[in-house]
Amino acid sequence: MPSLRNLLRTMAVAGMSAALIAPTGVAHAEPSPADLTRQIETSSAALERVVESYNELREDIKTNQAAVGRLQDRIGPLEQQAAQSRADVAELATTAYKSGSLQTADALLRPGGSAALLDRLGALDQLTRQRQERISGFTANQRQLLDEKTRLDVTLSRQAVQARELTAGRKRIEKDLARLYELRRQAYGAATERPAPKAATSEKAPAVAGQAGVAVRYAYGAIGKPYVWAADGPNGYDCSGLTSAAWRAAGRSLPHNTRMQWSAVAHIGRDQLAPGDLVFYSGLGHVGLYVGGGQVIDAPSAGRNVLKRGMNLMPIQGYGRVR
Repeated sequence: MPSLRNLLRTMAVAGMSAALIAPTGVAHAEPSPADLTRQIETSSAALERVVESYNELREDIKTNQAAVGRLQDRIGPLEQQAAQSRADVAELATTAYKSGSLQTADALLRPGGSAALLDRLGALDQLTRQRQERISGFTANQRQLLDEKTRLDVTLSRQAVQARELTAGRKRIEKDLARLYELRRQAYGAATERPAPKAATSEKAPAVAGQAGVAVRYAYGAIGKPYVWAADGPNGYDCSGLTSAAWRAAGRSLPHNTRMQWSAVAHIGRDQLAPGDLVFYSGLGHVGLYVGGGQVIDAPSAGRNVLKRGMNLMPIQGYGRVR
């Protein structure tokens, strides 16, 4: 992510600072509830973009860690095979040495003489060459695997640095959000949405067959739970964490990142939408689970709770069906 640092600096310095500065035309003017809401929504949208970048990086790191583990599993047996082959060749060399020196005179005096000795030495030489070829093959494979592991270790180190950069950027935005939440507390009496009444969160899910039905029922069960960055349940979710958790409950694996989910699903048209499908929004910074009737269930943004609402909540990028 070459431009990551510039992006974070731009959001943290330009965007957030501007959002927190009161208009200069009115001295000591108190921001209106509408102004506070707009500021919070702007900051939440910026935070969500950073969180989704963090989620994407975390998915990449998990993939590379698994690859390193698979390489280590392959390297171990190869090393054992190569060591055994070296021991076999050493034994052959010892036998060849004894056959070619101390026992040479005795072999020449026996029936068959030098011809029998040459036959035996030729067989030993052939076996030795075969063993050496095997060793060469093993060591070449080892070098290839070790080179690949080195490459992955470098990738993991680079991604760890990027993760620290994302974490620093996220903390800066959360600090700005904390200030805005304090103003919201003064205006509304609460920094975040209060939990919805139990009756409102126990709305019955529609009858949907198959795995899509499991995902839809899971999403209904998440209504009223808070938005929590980088979380995929059960006590809180971000947007891609909710869709990932819903489909995990249905036995399907989706990466915890909106862009990766967009790449993983089959793209469909609006007229093909069915409950359980995913609705992606412009810029691939947000995703919701379609539940029918033109509505989605999604984890909106920091300070809010999971809810069901009309799917045209922002410009739509496209629609996806989990395969």
